[in-house]
Amino acid sequence: MNTNKIFITDNAGALDEFKKIILETSSAIADAFKNDRAYTGPEPFDLKKEIKVQFLPQNGIGFEKTLEKVKEKILPNFVRTSSTDYMAHLHSATLLETIAAELIISTFNQSMDSWDQSPVATEIEVDTIKQLCALYGFGENSDGVFTSGGSQSNMTGIFLARDWFCRAKLNHDVKKLGLPDNYKKFRMYASEISHFSMEKSTHMLGLGYDAVVKVPVDDRQKMDIAALKELIARDKAEGNLPFCVVATVGTTDYGSIDPIEEIADICKDERMWFHCDAAYGSGAIMSDKYRSRIAGLSKADSITVDFHKMFMMPISCSCVLIKDAANFEPFELHADYLNREEDEEDGYTNLVGKSMQTTRRFDALKVWMSFLCRGKDGWNELIDTCIENAAYVYDSLAEREGFERTCKPELSSIVFRLYDKSLSEEENDEVNKRVRRALIHKAGVVIGQTVYNGRVHLKFTLINPLTSHQKLDDLLDLIYSLKN
Repeated sequence: MNTNKIFITDNAGALDEFKKIILETSSAIADAFKNDRAYTGPEPFDLKKEIKVQFLPQNGIGFEKTLEKVKEKILPNFVRTSSTDYMAHLHSATLLETIAAELIISTFNQSMDSWDQSPVATEIEVDTIKQLCALYGFGENSDGVFTSGGSQSNMTGIFLARDWFCRAKLNHDVKKLGLPDNYKKFRMYASEISHFSMEKSTHMLGLGYDAVVKVPVDDRQKMDIAALKELIARDKAEGNLPFCVVATVGTTDYGSIDPIEEIADICKDERMWFHCDAAYGSGAIMSDKYRSRIAGLSKADSITVDFHKMFMMPISCSCVLIKDAANFEPFELHADYLNREEDEEDGYTNLVGKSMQTTRRFDALKVWMSFLCRGKDGWNELIDTCIENAAYVYDSLAEREGFERTCKPELSSIVFRLYDKSLSEEENDEVNKRVRRALIHKAGVVIGQTVYNGRVHLKFTLINPLTSHQKLDDLLDLIYSLKN
């Protein structure tokens, strides 16, 4: 074994090998971007056959030949999220400085559970969280932690809501005693089009799917406040225990934003925890023009922020922010081998005490580098462009024959469909399904598909600021041309 070439160290041979591998890999990646198509690979069954290789040979083939396999079987078949022809999901391109951050994160491989595993990384995350809390209007007593994504951030918020409710209203310590006897009566409210992490969270927290009360939405796909009040009153009358409301600040399909201020007032009056799932809509905070659309986030008890959506950073990068740092107490547990209390008294911050995870990546570096690199002006332009592209498509569809639109976008998603009055609803559904697949395999264009009012619709999720109005016009023309 050549021990000089297995890790990056201060050894000259190891450093040279690191530089060589990184250079060759970056060149191979760059060479894979031969056009702007979002997908150029084969259809599913052919792709399964194409990628077959014995990846654990008796004798290793070395980096050069391994990279050749990557170039042959993997790089050509990726979805290219940076393509302006990719607009299927809340799955963004990655800003160049955040790719550089990923290289630093992987190379130094810090673990964010204890200070002695991540000294400067810990201090950067702590300071980044502090500034993010201020950005979203939280005060000095606030705190937060980075997570693997929106689902884990939402689960963290709901976890803290459950334990807070048990302490504050039932005088019961879940951490020590487990769930109270009346846990089956717990109720949490979220819109009927909220993210499925609501149900996943209540399942994993021992409350079950039945704890999630789905609140109807209005024609703008926002939570119906009158219905919310009625559901809470009904549950209280039936002896159930309302403990939390989740506002969706940017629904997955429509980008619709629940009435934050009104929900905050209800939670205050009912003494309920208020969580905002702003995984999508949190990016609007960077826009001077559109940040008012998410006004009221500062009234939440907890907020989910995703940086690998509208903030255009590599997966994974999310955080949950909480108004009162004391509410992280349920996660706190000291171990002699990891987060000793005497260390923390001497300033050695161990972040494991406010996280579901033990080992975590230094994802805060991506936010730190990107915010520093782009500044307020740069971010303002990126976010405005995305939101205004969705508004452009919405207006454009009104002028086109053969299309139907849904609600007016508040963020950067637009849901619509091809519609022919001479066809049945079922036939129109099939047309839209067929067109979406034809776009992938005939044009290399990847767009979304969803269901609105029981009918199949198409979706653009416009979180690439390089997308031009001309590009959008051409794509709508192409979609129309494929309907027959």
